[in-house]
Amino acid sequence: MDSVTQLQLNIPDTTKPRVVVIGGGFGGANAIKYLNDQLIQIILFDKSNYNSFWPLLYQVATAGLQPDSIATPLRREFSNKKDFHFRALEVRQIDIDNKHIITDVGSLRYDYVVIATGSKSNFFGNELIQKYSFGLKSIPDALNFRSQLMQAFERADMTQDPVERRRLLNFVIVGGGPTGVETSGAIAELRKHVLCKDYPHLDLSQMKIYLLEGNERVLATMSVHAGTKAKEYLEKLGVIVKTSTYVDKYDGTTVHLKSGEQIESYCVVWSAGVTGNMLEGMKAEWIERGHYLVDANCRIIGSADIYAIGDIATQKSEKWPTGLPGQAQPAIQMGKFVGKYLNAVGLMSFRSKLLVFTNWIWNYFTYDKGNRLIIRPFVRPEEND
Repeated sequence: MDSVTQLQLNIPDTTKPRVVVIGGGFGGANAIKYLNDQLIQIILFDKSNYNSFWPLLYQVATAGLQPDSIATPLRREFSNKKDFHFRALEVRQIDIDNKHIITDVGSLRYDYVVIATGSKSNFFGNELIQKYSFGLKSIPDALNFRSQLMQAFERADMTQDPVERRRLLNFVIVGGGPTGVETSGAIAELRKHVLCKDYPHLDLSQMKIYLLEGNERVLATMSVHAGTKAKEYLEKLGVIVKTSTYVDKYDGTTVHLKSGEQIESYCVVWSAGVTGNMLEGMKAEWIERGHYLVDANCRIIGSADIYAIGDIATQKSEKWPTGLPGQAQPAIQMGKFVGKYLNAVGLMSFRSKLLVFTNWIWNYFTYDKGNRLIIRPFVRPEEND
């Protein structure tokens, strides 16, 4: 009974337009929130059965919060919608020619798709860094890092080898964006307020926290003032901030910088870049640098019925020539807009059906068929002879 071949989607048939949302994060959840299930059948596919408040993921990673503090079951979140159907599945492909979503347990016809699959860590093709470092893009990522973090202190408290202890107490965060800044700061706060009590015999002055950033300042996408203040705050906490610094490789024990410097560490967080969680079956011209290009209505440019929102989408404008920032608020606003926008589709479909029904009732009782139109002249075959 465990075989996926014995599973089925079990989505009920419908006469309403069917909107399939792929991804239940900020964008997808807000699209569903504003979709009217009286007009539209709503389907949600997500490989996880929960929605998380991702800005606090670093708190889970650094033992500040439990996972259930930032996670909400998706079924509970939309329990008020009667024609809402959630399946904990990963979408493999969109068959755009036949308008089907392909999953491991079957396919499903769609009328409209909202892609809200978010982003994943971009390791820029460096397989060793991907193998040995920690991305922070999911709760499992955060829990893996937390375990490594705590195990490092347990081992450091027992080892008699000073070189090994130094390696265990070196923590490297690559990428000085919001995730890197928050994570390095949280580890420093942990050292200051918690670890000194948990490990009174461990010399925490040997513990070093490195934040490495390739740009000239941290928080490069924010204001200069924000970046300056963040750097000052981190350095006050004892974080070693290195800007204009690039990682060449990491082999699981040593971080090799392009400058030639080496940092011994078992624990490296990679937050130096993200790329979109892309789906198979999409046209190449719809994609730019790992994101789907969308118009002002969040519809993928060149598509008639596929929308993309949040981190996976690039919506260019005069104000944002390279697209909106990959943050929670743009995803929320895009989701809200698409939800309301697609309601109009459902309303038009409902009005069309209502018009057909009204005409049928009128014709039934009045016998006024209204179909006495010569759409095209009929010519008998023999008249052509």
